[in-house]
Amino acid sequence: MSPTLIMDFNRTVSRPLAQLGLMENEVGETHLLGWNLQAEDLIHIPEHWLKYQEPSSLQHYYLAFMYTIFMFVALFGNGLVIWVFCVAKPLRTPSNIFVINLALCDFVMMAKSPIFIFGSINRGYQGHFLCQLFGTAGAFSGIGASATNAAIAYDRFSTIAKPFDGRMTYGRAFFLIICIWTYTLPWGLLPLTEKWNRYVPEGYLTSCTFDYLSPTDETRAFVGIMFVICYVIPVSLVIFFYSQIVSHVFNHEKALREQAKKMNVESLRSNQDANAQSAEVRIAKAAITICCLFIASWTPYAVVAMIGAFGDRSLLTPGITMIPAIFCKTVACFDPYVYAISHPRYRLELSKRVPCLGISEKPPPTASETQSTTTAA
Repeated sequence: MSPTLIMDFNRTVSRPLAQLGLMENEVGETHLLGWNLQAEDLIHIPEHWLKYQEPSSLQHYYLAFMYTIFMFVALFGNGLVIWVFCVAKPLRTPSNIFVINLALCDFVMMAKSPIFIFGSINRGYQGHFLCQLFGTAGAFSGIGASATNAAIAYDRFSTIAKPFDGRMTYGRAFFLIICIWTYTLPWGLLPLTEKWNRYVPEGYLTSCTFDYLSPTDETRAFVGIMFVICYVIPVSLVIFFYSQIVSHVFNHEKALREQAKKMNVESLRSNQDANAQSAEVRIAKAAITICCLFIASWTPYAVVAMIGAFGDRSLLTPGITMIPAIFCKTVACFDPYVYAISHPRYRLELSKRVPCLGISEKPPPTASETQSTTTAA
């Protein structure tokens, strides 16, 4: 009788089960990935991963340790951002709604880490349900963060380039938040419902994402369209808006210097204007830093997905594909601390509400204080 075959249209496992367990090498027999899984689990795993040797326990435990550190750092930092921006009245501005939304995305991104940690400790796939939960949370938080970064870039551009008529309103901010999640929703739900693509294990089979390895036209179409909509468009908007900000700031400063030179004065700015401008520039720097972190952390993952769908899949070993996944998690850790360093009002509220953090931030001078300083000078 011929060996049992697992066949399910594009569901990838087509080798005899007897071949999935062991691989002969010079040392002896070693386990392959997925060697201890049942047939009902194997149909959910791309065959690409099943030809690789199972990683050592040390590699699994090392990743579990790293993700534990990432999780606590990210949950603490983003939880603090969400709490402070929600309860502090000076921070409840339309523009900061996007900050809260980004922190929420980062929080969700790392709140699913226990699934990965549990899988690493147990050295493998933890079942279809947890895989779907992990993949769905990652899709919504990752794509939501990319769209939110584009919205933050637009808001910073409007605030700095159009200070009088470009200020964000609550109505516009909530409308953009609805647009962000409407934009994100299909790309999280389509793989979950398996209407188009699906969530599958990757790498060491301890994390899950959308399927970019099945050799079908449907998979290639999904990956290609998702690459454009969820990566290229948000990144292009971020680059466009921040390049416009830089161009505007340089041109504006140049015009002020030329005018001041004609009037034989050192500067046309009052102290209050200078302080306000400084705060805006610091916030813009924070936003630019966060968006650069986002691009740097998600670009390797986008490259991996494109190679899996259109390139040489032999380049994608389990160990190699775990590295971009780690990069994706680091941005969720860094974001809240970039704001802690660069956002003056957030630092001020932190110093008031959580003094044990040792953050020292002086409140901005009032109009009367600025006037007194100018008069004294």
